[in-house]
Amino acid sequence: MLNTQILPPMREPEPETPDPAIRVIESTDTYACVALEPLERGFATTVGNPLRRLLLSSIQGTAVTWVKIEDVPHEYTVIPGVKEEVMDLLLSIKRIRIHALAKRPGKMRLDVAGEGRVCAGDIATASDFQIVNPELHLATLDNPDVSLSIEFNVEPGKGYQRAEQNDNMGGLPVGVLPVDAIYNPVRKVEYSVQPMMVGAQTDWERLVLQVWTDGAITPLSAIQEASENLVNHFFMFNQLSRPGDVPLDPTNLPVASEVYLMPIERLDLSSRTLNCLKRAKLDRVGQVLDLSPDDLLNIRNFGQKSLEELQGKLAELGVSGGRPSGGPNGEQDFGDELGSMTGGGLVFDPDDDDLNYDDDGE
Repeated sequence: MLNTQILPPMREPEPETPDPAIRVIESTDTYACVALEPLERGFATTVGNPLRRLLLSSIQGTAVTWVKIEDVPHEYTVIPGVKEEVMDLLLSIKRIRIHALAKRPGKMRLDVAGEGRVCAGDIATASDFQIVNPELHLATLDNPDVSLSIEFNVEPGKGYQRAEQNDNMGGLPVGVLPVDAIYNPVRKVEYSVQPMMVGAQTDWERLVLQVWTDGAITPLSAIQEASENLVNHFFMFNQLSRPGDVPLDPTNLPVASEVYLMPIERLDLSSRTLNCLKRAKLDRVGQVLDLSPDDLLNIRNFGQKSLEELQGKLAELGVSGGRPSGGPNGEQDFGDELGSMTGGGLVFDPDDDDLNYDDDGE
């Protein structure tokens, strides 16, 4: 008898969730526009808002905190032969933008004589500092016999600090004039959330971030610094103990925290090796260090050549050790196990049946 049973319709497979990617739309020394896409609905604001707040408040910069002007005991003094008053001169000095190669205090000096304009480019700086806006007008000397000598104190910091705070509660000696310090090199940040389609799906978003700086730091560097700051704070929540886990002491990491938190993309691995690690949800160097070589070799399509490539890249970072392969109380470090691997293969026990020799074509 003919079977006329109607089969239920086959369910279509759910589409793969695409991985977000960042795209640089425009980048100069003072402006950048980047887009992160695609993001699930709600995540563009979740990512964009804290980034904007950190960019406007927590990027480190360098600024003048006090000056010492020759023969000027206080800010209400008149400098003979100088057109500007001392208060106007101090207002101009606080607008000096400085690019620092080293985040440490230092000194700069201005010594000019004769009639003419005085600009920020006339300041003599140490090799650690560079004036970003040398065209900035500071003063005008209207007498050929006049001279102007100023010593500048330069310090690193964040945000904005008023002159009263730089006075150290009245602790500066007479003749030292505190200056408002504008440390933050980021001038403006805007982000927008744009709807976008992925295939036939419309519930995706694009985050567009625009950053303006004063030139002391590039906008892309500012975005990277803010992102690392944010990741470092969220990393603390990532270390909350789970049942059976041994709490991780952040002061006892096997490597420096900046290396531990480094995205694996910055290791400059081959596409094959990188894709294997990303598919295994290994996004940071620390996650790789938490695994033993056997664990890595068990990753699909991750074979001996990929392991040797990873070993070489970690060696370039100076990583000589990592998480013990036997768990928190194990006796052998990741770096030690990697060191036992040579071009000839893995040093192994012939009676061990648990070793994975499948290189999946590598």
